[in-house]
Amino acid sequence: MTPNTTPDKLTPAPAPDTETRVKRRTRFQDIVRQLKKNKSAMFGLGMMAIIVILCVGAPLFAPHGPYDSDLDRGLKPGFWSDEMIPGYILGTDYLGRDILTRILYGGRVTLSVGFVALGFAVTMGIIMGTSSGYFGGMVDNVVMRVVDILFAYPALLLALVVAGTLGRGIDKAMLAIGIVYTPQMARVMRGAVLTIKEMEYIEAEHAIGSSTWRIILRHVLPNSMAPIIVYSTLMLATAILDAAALGFLGVGAQAPSPEWGLALSISRKYLVAGAWWAATFPGIAILISVISLNLLGDGLRDALDPRLKGGAKL
Repeated sequence: MTPNTTPDKLTPAPAPDTETRVKRRTRFQDIVRQLKKNKSAMFGLGMMAIIVILCVGAPLFAPHGPYDSDLDRGLKPGFWSDEMIPGYILGTDYLGRDILTRILYGGRVTLSVGFVALGFAVTMGIIMGTSSGYFGGMVDNVVMRVVDILFAYPALLLALVVAGTLGRGIDKAMLAIGIVYTPQMARVMRGAVLTIKEMEYIEAEHAIGSSTWRIILRHVLPNSMAPIIVYSTLMLATAILDAAALGFLGVGAQAPSPEWGLALSISRKYLVAGAWWAATFPGIAILISVISLNLLGDGLRDALDPRLKGGAKL
């Protein structure tokens, strides 16, 4: 006689507990959670967001036009003095232009140079580093020898040489800074690829006959981007600083551009005349931008580095 195996009641599956739900968090959510815990990183992110919003929205926030000048109001102080001209909170420069307006519009130029130059460096660095690390052999030797040659020059000196060779102008400055940071990105990417390509899942992909491009695009690149993201954030601060330096030295942005480095260069001669505000406020804008990005970069490094989480696997 066959026993009755028909269940009269189905036992409901247990609901996933808290630990199971935590394990299902995606990698991105885990990084965001770690980043939110870092107060300095969130402060840097907030400051950088404010700077970008103010600069991008300069036509909305600026009280005057960036090229509106009046020699009669040249080098007038701002809110700290009784001589302040109404509507010119940070004072005026030597041509009577509003310094606050020039800073907002100048940020669009300086930040654009940094972002475009870094984008070029990251793109070229990923291509060179991935090719060098994954294929090895002759490709690795050629790429790394080019990188070593570029590393032999100090970053700012190499940027000056490239900018001087190509000519003056903001577009030349973008290319010069991008070339300077390409070898650094390539070296970082190569190190990440060398580690990833030895993983077991890469060997499994080879075993099942996956193509080289599928392995690179689906596995190597996505898993190698963490150090590039961190390094890019830190290098963006340096790229902005170098963009301002090239403008300061006269090989980057050219007058009448409101670029921060150029404004600092032109206004520094008026420090001895007591008009300290003309050079101080563009310098403060550079300082705040660089510090904000450095704080954000440190926070991203901590969030993406598994060694700082007690060895937890991301």
